[in-house]
Amino acid sequence: MKGKVYLVGAGPGDIGLLTIKGLRCLQKAEVVIYDFHLNAQVLNYINHDAEFIYAGKRGGRHTMTQDEINEILVQKAKEGKIICRLKGGDPFVFGRGGEEAEALAKNDIEFEVVPGVSSSVAAPAYAGIPLTHRLYSSSFAVVPGYEDINKKESAIDWSRLATGVDTLVFLMAVKNIDLLTQKLIENGRSPDTPVAVIRWGTRPDQRTIVGTLKDIGEIVKEKDIKPPAVMVVGDVVRLRESLKWYEKKPMFGHRILVTREHAEGFEQLEELGAEVIEFPTIKIVPPERYDELDSTIDRIETYDWLIFTSKNGVKYFFKRFFEKERDIRELKGIKICAIGTKTAGEIKQYGIKIDLIPDEFRAEGLIEAFIKEQRAQSTPTLTLPSRGEGIGWGGNSELRTPDPELLKGVKFLLPRAENAREIFPEKIRELGGQIDLPVAYRAIKPEFAGKRLKRFLKEGRITIATFTSAATFNNFREITKEDADELLKGVAIAVIGPVTVEAIKKTGLKVDIMPKEATIEALVDEIIKWVEEQRRRTKEENAGDT
Repeated sequence: MKGKVYLVGAGPGDIGLLTIKGLRCLQKAEVVIYDFHLNAQVLNYINHDAEFIYAGKRGGRHTMTQDEINEILVQKAKEGKIICRLKGGDPFVFGRGGEEAEALAKNDIEFEVVPGVSSSVAAPAYAGIPLTHRLYSSSFAVVPGYEDINKKESAIDWSRLATGVDTLVFLMAVKNIDLLTQKLIENGRSPDTPVAVIRWGTRPDQRTIVGTLKDIGEIVKEKDIKPPAVMVVGDVVRLRESLKWYEKKPMFGHRILVTREHAEGFEQLEELGAEVIEFPTIKIVPPERYDELDSTIDRIETYDWLIFTSKNGVKYFFKRFFEKERDIRELKGIKICAIGTKTAGEIKQYGIKIDLIPDEFRAEGLIEAFIKEQRAQSTPTLTLPSRGEGIGWGGNSELRTPDPELLKGVKFLLPRAENAREIFPEKIRELGGQIDLPVAYRAIKPEFAGKRLKRFLKEGRITIATFTSAATFNNFREITKEDADELLKGVAIAVIGPVTVEAIKKTGLKVDIMPKEATIEALVDEIIKWVEEQRRRTKEENAGDT
């Protein structure tokens, strides 16, 4: 059987501009053939069993020729594979998608074209330049800027193009910019026509410069603008100063490295203009053996408390619980404790009421809450200690040195990660309680190279790196190997928890951002505050220099 090829446009860079249909094609692909000029984060949405083939070119250096790309598309399709040919921008706008479609049609191979957002429209839009406007422009043309315009038989009719279209968009024009502007002026376009050049449009490192046809070439050299860039010629460029919106976002210019498996919770940073780069250094998987967990599930009715400290704990416990054909009604009478609102939300999806969410998301805060409840014993719904009340080992109340048999006869079940901290279980036992700690899931190091991440760090294209556990940091160092500590110099480091801080400090690196609460929401809030403070300081320094 012959396979099928999807020619998919991945958009110009902002991952949010990938179409829903394009995403669906990616997710079902068995083979992905992708280019350089796209946001590689889209590869995170692909089935990781897929075969990845890099076919891009950077700075004119071809990894594969077009004929070789056509050949591999045909070959993989004849093997019966579902193929996603992933191209930056739109496959039919100077993307050579038409040539690839011809090769497939010639070999009687089924294909579909999934249009993408072209940089020809996206980059100007993100720079605040509308291609058409009732008062300035009624037409626009998209022109390749890389053609040798001195050749005798040019595909471009400069005499008509220069004055026959209101707005001109040149793709890949930086290297030829002097010749392009000269041709336009020679063919009747005013030398004072406004021009904008937009590098890396729609991305955090987007850079826009403005000039006129007569001076834009010199400005490009002065500002050291390199490809890839889009050039816009026309009166609509005058609107940029009032319409630019992307560069005004408070987090514009920032790339945030997320080293956990999913970037859930970091969406607010993207809304504020940052780009979140997922590079998971841990992968959550089931335990190697289920003996311990199965044993506790088989006697679930003997426990007084079932404690969950993470969404993963909830997910993997109930997955196994239902695999063993147990009924949710068997939890009747067992009190449920959740560390954090996200964990509580995961539990509530099963229709289960939460009896305890401690104010303090640490082992010490949790034990204090249990002591308080055991003392009260007045109602099944707990009255929790308020912040600053001083209950337990850190305060001034009578609970500072609790009765060593306070929790005698109380049985706790805490399904948790492998190699978790022992502070809480030890305190429970000190107070006479019994606690079982079956491994519900493990965090392992994914098997992949960090070549692209290293390049981004070396080029200074990541501004903040986040580590939510010591494991995410230690695995990051193992993946990036001997370059790890050097790569993070000059990058702000944001972490959750004192254990993570200690792991980082041991390497001689400095932690810049750490919230008081050990939650993603609190970490995001602190990152935003830190960026605001940096901007304020920069503004004051610039004002002082002036």
